[in-house]
Amino acid sequence: MANLKIENEIVVGNVEDKANLKNPIGVRLVEQFDATFFRLLDQVKPESIHEVGCGEGRLALEMHRRKSVYLRGTDISEVLIPDLKSKKIKNTSFETKSIYDLEPTVDHADVIVCCEVLEHLDDPVKALRVLHSLGARKYILSVPREPIWRILNMARLKYLPDFGNTPGHFQNWSSKGFVKLLETNGFRVETIKKPLPWTMVVAETREY
Repeated sequence: MANLKIENEIVVGNVEDKANLKNPIGVRLVEQFDATFFRLLDQVKPESIHEVGCGEGRLALEMHRRKSVYLRGTDISEVLIPDLKSKKIKNTSFETKSIYDLEPTVDHADVIVCCEVLEHLDDPVKALRVLHSLGARKYILSVPREPIWRILNMARLKYLPDFGNTPGHFQNWSSKGFVKLLETNGFRVETIKKPLPWTMVVAETREY
């Protein structure tokens, strides 16, 4: 796990470098994730984007390349965010900030992206309530799809002592379970996609 990055006892960024995978199956899975994600992004037609939990910025920088809209990225990492800020990319801003500390007056955007984040949190319900408070028009969210995620890890002999659970994953949801989580916390899910091995949705807020 050479790519495992830990700050303040929290795993940050991606355990595996998705931009430089060598395994052809892994490459294909990430390609499917990206293809699904950008189809959904095209569908929601963002006027501005905030990626919450942007990590190394792989997805954020590709969104910026494809969409000529203002892009904001936040992440808890005190290492990854300064690196992104140093790139001085026009029409973007990056800030070290916990999802729990986001504020509507500062962190609102037309579309909020939160991919591969909620499974890392000790309190995903609190995080969803914060995201809800930001009042975005649309949300794109994704999480690993269980138990498929763990099964695939075990099939490649990864993380066997933890039954295939990736380091830093504290929450596990099936697609049905993830939709239920969202719908019981103020969201209405309007699109569900399942690029193997993820669940990805487009949602909007509703009253609790």
